[in-house]
Amino acid sequence: MHVVDHLKGAPTEEKRNVLVESARLARGDIRGLSELSIKEFDAVIFPGGFGVAKNLCSWAVQGKDCSVNEQVKVVLQAFHDERKPIGLCCISPVLAAKVFPGCEVTVGNDKDKRSPDVAETAEAITQLGCKHICKNVNESHVDEKNKIVTTCAFMCKAPLHEIFDGIGVMIQDVLKLA
Repeated sequence: MHVVDHLKGAPTEEKRNVLVESARLARGDIRGLSELSIKEFDAVIFPGGFGVAKNLCSWAVQGKDCSVNEQVKVVLQAFHDERKPIGLCCISPVLAAKVFPGCEVTVGNDKDKRSPDVAETAEAITQLGCKHICKNVNESHVDEKNKIVTTCAFMCKAPLHEIFDGIGVMIQDVLKLA
């Protein structure tokens, strides 16, 4: 979808390739999901951000009626089928809510008035037949049955060090399941 100039808070005419942008950010060996061999990995973690809601699914424009990118869906289902843990943070727990009906995820504390997007997203997750678990930014939720670990990260208005701590907890919980 569109590229946002975060300095101005507005879309630009610029076009980007998600794979090229991923390589720039990661500064590493990046390959497309179609090349992923599930057998080579013990777990998968999807970071969040608005790019997930625009490029890995259509949540940004369709909410709970969104579709999930087919390659993303295949990867999630393959890890789930192999009983390998899946970590999701920020907005990416909506991917699990779409792909795994009945799963448990968190996108934060839906009672916190500072983060109105959390309550709206939590309600949509519930409407999809999943259970939203209310968690603070420095916590994660582990759905033991589905081996899905989620944390809210930037869904919540919180200091950066608390977001960092929550992501760290999610990573540790994924590693415990691996």
